[in-house]
Amino acid sequence: MNSAPTDYVTTVDSSMIFIVGVSLVFFIGIVVTMIFFVIKFNRKKGHKPVDIHGSLLLETVWFVIPLVLVITMFYYGFRGYSDFRTIPKNAFEVDVVGRMWDWDFNYKNGRKTDSLYVAVDIPVKLNLVSADVNHSFFIPAFRIKQDVINGSMHTLVFTPRKVGKYNVACAEYCGLNHSKMYTKIIVMPKKEFDEWYSNNKEKNNISSNNIKL
Repeated sequence: MNSAPTDYVTTVDSSMIFIVGVSLVFFIGIVVTMIFFVIKFNRKKGHKPVDIHGSLLLETVWFVIPLVLVITMFYYGFRGYSDFRTIPKNAFEVDVVGRMWDWDFNYKNGRKTDSLYVAVDIPVKLNLVSADVNHSFFIPAFRIKQDVINGSMHTLVFTPRKVGKYNVACAEYCGLNHSKMYTKIIVMPKKEFDEWYSNNKEKNNISSNNIKL
């Protein structure tokens, strides 16, 4: 089983490691070069300053290296964005309503919960709307976030890869109890999820504590 809860984790973390690594290399290089120049070209008596003219090779290298790095960063970002916006045909849809200060999850079979239940390795499409002010649906462990703007519907797509319980928060300040707008996403084995989903004895306000993982 994949060690990351979603594929986004690998993409986002790899991008961040790459950017931080490049920044660290440039930081060390600039500091070392600066110290070298300070020592070598410090002011001395009798030293006559000499003008330094442009170098085509130096200017070419200075242009090409940042260009390659920026294009590489763009590639990582665009790949993640493309996956984030591509909706699989077999995606399991859930309608999500954000309101001050909770999340409501409405399934196509009529079941309603205050926590999100999904099956592992099955693509999920969330249809997000706000019942009042602007919110933001944020799953930190999945490295994904989608703003929920009042008056419009937005979608969020992901494929959970690891069974477990994960925090869901609102990442947009939405009023007095914004900090309490937390819930859970429960990723279940496919068989257990199918049994839970087809069981219509209890449809409303199901507690995540009743699910054993």
